[in-house]
Amino acid sequence: MGDVLTVRAALDLEVFRRTEVSVLAGEDRLDRPVRWVHTGEIPDIHRFLSGQEMLLTAGLGMGGTADLQRAFVRRLADAHAAVLVVELAGRMFATMPEAVIDEARAVGLPLVGLRDEIPFAEASAQIHEVLVELRVSRLIAEEATGQAFMDLLLADEDYVAMVKEVARRTGHPVVLEDVSHRMLAYAGATGEADYVVADWGVHSRAIHERHQPVLREGRGGPTARAGSFRHVAACARRPVVLRGESWGWLHLLHGPDQPRPADLAALERAAAAVAITLLSERESGARAAQRHGALLNRLQLGDIPGEKFVERALALGQDLRHRDLIVVVAGRTTEADLGFVLREQGYPAVVGDLGDLDLAVAGLPRGAGDAELLARLTKHGLPGGVSRIVAPAALPSAIRQSRSAASAATAGRAGRLLRFDDLGALRLLVALAEGPELARYVEDELGPLLEHDALTSNPLLPTLRVFLRCGGNKARAAEALFVQRRTLYHRLDRLSAVLGFDLADVEVQQRLQLAVRGHDLLDRPVHRR
Repeated sequence: MGDVLTVRAALDLEVFRRTEVSVLAGEDRLDRPVRWVHTGEIPDIHRFLSGQEMLLTAGLGMGGTADLQRAFVRRLADAHAAVLVVELAGRMFATMPEAVIDEARAVGLPLVGLRDEIPFAEASAQIHEVLVELRVSRLIAEEATGQAFMDLLLADEDYVAMVKEVARRTGHPVVLEDVSHRMLAYAGATGEADYVVADWGVHSRAIHERHQPVLREGRGGPTARAGSFRHVAACARRPVVLRGESWGWLHLLHGPDQPRPADLAALERAAAAVAITLLSERESGARAAQRHGALLNRLQLGDIPGEKFVERALALGQDLRHRDLIVVVAGRTTEADLGFVLREQGYPAVVGDLGDLDLAVAGLPRGAGDAELLARLTKHGLPGGVSRIVAPAALPSAIRQSRSAASAATAGRAGRLLRFDDLGALRLLVALAEGPELARYVEDELGPLLEHDALTSNPLLPTLRVFLRCGGNKARAAEALFVQRRTLYHRLDRLSAVLGFDLADVEVQQRLQLAVRGHDLLDRPVHRR
């Protein structure tokens, strides 16, 4: 019978099985809900109806002419009666008048004829008994639903858990969005719902805000997908309200099937539970970052593959499917951080905190490349490293690439942004920096110079760095250092004396170049918030 008593279910009760029941109009509307039952034999019985009632009558108040009968049926339809049930035992009618049948069909009112008399009082009692049982069952279910959300709140669960719970209880996909229509959580995924959330703005903005039907070509072509998309886009939503203001919406994607009252009750409870979890700044900020960080940690530890990471990211409201994936490790400035830049560009991303740096797996539009992203990061002055564009399966490798590029980018005192493919020989130095070999090499080659610079106010390492960067060209080095050539020559002589090398030797320059780069890599600064 479900959560509501329908006309069809009511007519199947024992009292109606005592006679022959004929559905004379509205056969396609027998699933209407019945909220109450009335009996009456007066022409203006409609004045006492409030909607969704079953009206039982012997027909005495319906009138003796076709016009009166049509008017009687129209008034019942206008009062939103669920069904008109008429005795055809001869007290008023032996057969249903054609005018009644025609008008009932015209106004869409289910019309039922009973061949024999039945006790209306007993019919009312049976219907009322079922209605009371359904109401009690609904109250028990609502209480269980409320307790489930209360248990989650007491367990300090977040809004992702609330969304999962309402999806489990209703059997429908559920999406949580904020007031800017940004999807934050998604649970109960289905193939059709996945198609909707892939372009969430179309559903949230066009359908809800502008009330416009949306048809677009899908993966199976416009004809194959349009109808199913229209159905799955149908949804019920409830606002998430914080301190009297709208924070966002909780959507239940029910498709062609209307949600049950219990589903809507669960949605209401879930919206209230989400609001409670968001009342503290800790939940709206730090808890969300914690979820992203935990997912990134599982990917880095090899606990989940890249494909599963993309699936889990969708549950956090970040749809990385059907996109080019890239990993970025970047520092922060007082004006911006990596998460801010990615949100500004509208890129879905899972962003985590590495302590001094931020790590993000971002989804770029297919075929767009990374130039726009790098330009934005550079504009905001964020130093760091960027991986190659990869498929989900290669995400673990992309994380290593971005971290290597970030290590090289933040070497020395001037942070910059580097692609992994632009590292060149620095890739080897970054790998060596993870063990003791690079530190030993730097100490062997530059030890005396570093000791000298630690004891003097005029260090020579900056001069060596510029000299090597200029390829051993003394004129260019002097110009870059803004000193006279005689001053540079004097410094180079001191460098040769300290290091014990002939700086004019190309092989020596190459050795020292690697050593200086290694030193900068090991001596990279720590970025603080």
